[in-house]
Amino acid sequence: MTTDRTRSATRRRQTKETEVSVSIDLDRSGEVSVSTGIPFFDHMVEQLGRHGGFNLEVRATGDLTVDLHHTVEDVGIVLGEALAEALGDKRGIARYASRVVPLDEAAIEVALDLSGRPFLVYEVPFAPDTPGLGEPPFDPQLVEEFVRALATAGGMTLHVRIRSGRNTHHIVEATFKCLARCLRDAVRVESGDVPSTKGSL
Repeated sequence: MTTDRTRSATRRRQTKETEVSVSIDLDRSGEVSVSTGIPFFDHMVEQLGRHGGFNLEVRATGDLTVDLHHTVEDVGIVLGEALAEALGDKRGIARYASRVVPLDEAAIEVALDLSGRPFLVYEVPFAPDTPGLGEPPFDPQLVEEFVRALATAGGMTLHVRIRSGRNTHHIVEATFKCLARCLRDAVRVESGDVPSTKGSL
């Protein structure tokens, strides 16, 4: 079933620390472009569009010489805002989704509800001294900051848990791929009704 409106949005955010723009189209697939100055993070965010099945463009510049945290968190905020705007009143969407996605020895479980009520449960621990990935080094603990910002700005209840895993890269990539597949399922249009007994989300 298709919708009678365009489920797309463009959002921008500028602070003293970062400048971020995100464009998303939930009903088009194949065009994904991400540039944040953090190559490993770019690769992970690209997974959201590729495996989520929607067009995604992300552009960000930030104070990377100070900390990658500001850029990663702000990309999550703006992406969440764009997703919420594109969904509109959420009429007809599946709303809920859950999956387990493996990547070699790693397996990640994600459950989400596009509820309008931000909440995050994140149980994918990394030791503080875990080496970063890529250059500049991406601290895997920043994944939690990204998904928290995404869930808060996007108005979603989100649970992320590790089932198994030893390789840091595999764990992080499985997390993004699993989140992407859940988003793909949850935004799918199934009917013409708002999926809530309250009549709104």
